[in-house]
Amino acid sequence: MRVVFPEGFYFGSATSATQCEGGSEGDGRGENIWDLWYEEESFKFHGNIGPGTTSSFYENYREDVRLMKETGHNSFRTSIRWSRLFPQGRGEMNQKAADFYRSLFQELRNQGIEPFVNLYHFDMPVAMQELGGWENRRVVEHYKEYARACFELFGDLVSHWFTFNEPIVHVECGYLSGYHYPCKVDPKAAVLVAYHTALASALAVREYRSLNQGGKIGIILNLTPAYPRSSHPEDEKAARIAELFQNKSFLDPAVKGIYDPELVEMIREHGLMPQTEPEDLEIIRQNPVDFLGVNYYHPFRVCAKAHVPNPLAPFTPEYYFDIYDMPGKRMNPYRGWEIYPRGLYDIALNIRDNYGNIEWMVTENGMGVEHEERFKENGIIQDDYRIEFFKEHLTWLHKGIQEGSRCVGYHAWTFIDCWSWLNAYKNRYGLVELDLETQKRTIKKSGYWYGELLKHNGFE
Repeated sequence: MRVVFPEGFYFGSATSATQCEGGSEGDGRGENIWDLWYEEESFKFHGNIGPGTTSSFYENYREDVRLMKETGHNSFRTSIRWSRLFPQGRGEMNQKAADFYRSLFQELRNQGIEPFVNLYHFDMPVAMQELGGWENRRVVEHYKEYARACFELFGDLVSHWFTFNEPIVHVECGYLSGYHYPCKVDPKAAVLVAYHTALASALAVREYRSLNQGGKIGIILNLTPAYPRSSHPEDEKAARIAELFQNKSFLDPAVKGIYDPELVEMIREHGLMPQTEPEDLEIIRQNPVDFLGVNYYHPFRVCAKAHVPNPLAPFTPEYYFDIYDMPGKRMNPYRGWEIYPRGLYDIALNIRDNYGNIEWMVTENGMGVEHEERFKENGIIQDDYRIEFFKEHLTWLHKGIQEGSRCVGYHAWTFIDCWSWLNAYKNRYGLVELDLETQKRTIKKSGYWYGELLKHNGFE
């Protein structure tokens, strides 16, 4: 069987500024919350490796763009580091940063690689966090100003923008589970942060459209389809509510311009409604995204609650459902995630049927593996497991496209082994191997396969 994608389909990869750029003395950048957290609690980071030690993309981007071309990229998604461009989050701009990003985007274009640029990837500037981060309405305004500055600086080179990457992550991990900085367990703050983020996204969309630059602006959401344990009504109800929190909480306001009434009512019942301004909902309604980025790694399996929740405990969405540990599921043991390629097909049909068949693309999909050096032969990592992962997911994605879903691209996570938040370099995801000590780059077997994927616009 041959799988062939539509003409002009985007094949490439994705990364983020904090995960790939690294530091450089005298570059003028400001600190973000990952720099701060590593200074405060470096023991929480795998191998005590912090964000200063990454894949040195800041110095090596020209070589890396050449390797992108060699590994079959016609597009590449990265982010702008807010605190690199504006060290205080606002006010004086760092000209060295502006020069770097212009040079990067121009180099991509020179190589025939379309830049897709994201404005925020978990990396709040320390100066903005000191104001309260996304809990503070003033930060929403500062983000809007930062977004406009990016459009004005780089809009002649970038025609595909994203406002946020996976905003549910900084809500859940930062304010519900204590897993990311600022490490809070505060459901009322979590709801406020989610609301301010959705508003900030809509404001950035409005700013972009006001400049009439002729491109597109979207948002990247990590969609994890919720599957019930069984067809029992209570299991199906659990899955519906899980979808409300996990997916629809950002998907609905971003694409439809509204919040699901059932979600709003649950937030109200728990006394978690955020403080709003009269014009907020109208701003969200009038500024939906042009297209959608979807990060997909694993499904979300749930079932009805086994026990009555404690009404006095801090609220989490699991108040309404339990996580279901499905027997026999296929796992990536290194990351602890289920591998379920059909999930991409289900996402494709959901977008087609329930979200106006908006144009969308896969902005992340990949497989992290520990100790990949075990698979090295003749100096090249033979990562057939990654090629198989790509093939299976692309096959299901292709089926969704054949059935009418308007998917226009697929970006693997990631181009080169990169630093991965608390996991640092524990698992490697790259099409290109990185020697952390020497910074030497070596294309993996999957990288060569990816080059053939673009050349033939598909695979056998």
